[in-house]
Amino acid sequence: MKNTAEEKRPKVFVSGCYDMLHSGHVAFFKEASRLGDLYVGIGSDATIKELKNRPTVYSEKERLYMVKSIRYVTDAFINTGSGMMDFVEIVDKIKPDYFVVNSDGGSSTKREFCKERGIEYVELERIPEKGLEARSTTSLRKDVKSQLPYRIDIAGTWIDQPYVSQYGAGWAITASIEPTHEFMERGGMSTSTRNSAKKIWPYQLPESNEEMLARVLFCFENEPEDNKGHISGAQDAIGICMSGLNRHFYDNCYWPQKIESIHDEGTLRWLEEHLAIVPMFPRAPGCSVIEGKDINPEKVKRLTDAAARCWDAIQNHDLNKFAESFKDSFNAQVAMFPAMMQPGVDEFIERMKNEGALAWKMMGAGGGGHLLIVHDGSAPSGSIPLKIRRRC
Repeated sequence: MKNTAEEKRPKVFVSGCYDMLHSGHVAFFKEASRLGDLYVGIGSDATIKELKNRPTVYSEKERLYMVKSIRYVTDAFINTGSGMMDFVEIVDKIKPDYFVVNSDGGSSTKREFCKERGIEYVELERIPEKGLEARSTTSLRKDVKSQLPYRIDIAGTWIDQPYVSQYGAGWAITASIEPTHEFMERGGMSTSTRNSAKKIWPYQLPESNEEMLARVLFCFENEPEDNKGHISGAQDAIGICMSGLNRHFYDNCYWPQKIESIHDEGTLRWLEEHLAIVPMFPRAPGCSVIEGKDINPEKVKRLTDAAARCWDAIQNHDLNKFAESFKDSFNAQVAMFPAMMQPGVDEFIERMKNEGALAWKMMGAGGGGHLLIVHDGSAPSGSIPLKIRRRC
């Protein structure tokens, strides 16, 4: 129990998110506590999502636990309000003598709020503890690895381009995978679309309607004014933004007429047990896989038929039919776009055959990058397992 002298100490209040607690926060608490007993208001999960359009790294319970554990803090609370002034009810309850902010966290609104209540408003400069670097959450986030998913295309792809689907409608099959590995650029993993996504959502996808996110990304990447000369296929945006396994139907259009999804845990786990990624080499600069393309209704039908059989085989967990249709889909792609098979690709495919791969395909437009292989449960050496992103 505190003695009488301690109870008469001034009360000091600070407020923040403290979602990535670091030494700068601790130094701030230490400096603020010199004025009296320090009370900390913490932004709720709902408030942070509202203000920053992203979920928290740590839940409000974890953040409360961590802040309370700091020796300069007398007590801490989850703010009960919302928005930038979410601390009002907590301040009125504590009745502090001082309201302390970092110099870059001050505002005239907060100053006026304190004036109305007779609270002394104090701004502190960011001063790191001796021997430590200055820290801020913003600077730390610049170094945080993006958690945006990658896309794998499984069958039917190229059908998302109208110059293909004009010869026959059909499905493309994609899956969104967790970033458990830093995949090479220009490697068929839709890194260019993922890099566009980073400009909108630097660290992770927001919790929102997934098809709407895919539409936003597709429109952002294909901005009319950029004059890049081609439209990036919708399968890339859908593959990144839509969790689980998805197939999307194209009929001479850029955006699919319908999308079907599989989120069944057993099916997703079955796919993870029989698919793996093999790095090859980046697609060479200046390589054009559409040179020499040869597209006709018969070849497109081979592509669409293979994708339809592949979807059925996945749903039935039929490994032999999955491998057969998977390979047929890739062969149909190469028949239309022979430049996909750049020098060196055959060597990797041959090695995968010798190591027991049941089927293989280059991801994306080909020309190099990564092979996606089907195996019987024993993945070839050097391959990378994948983790399909589950629905939140």
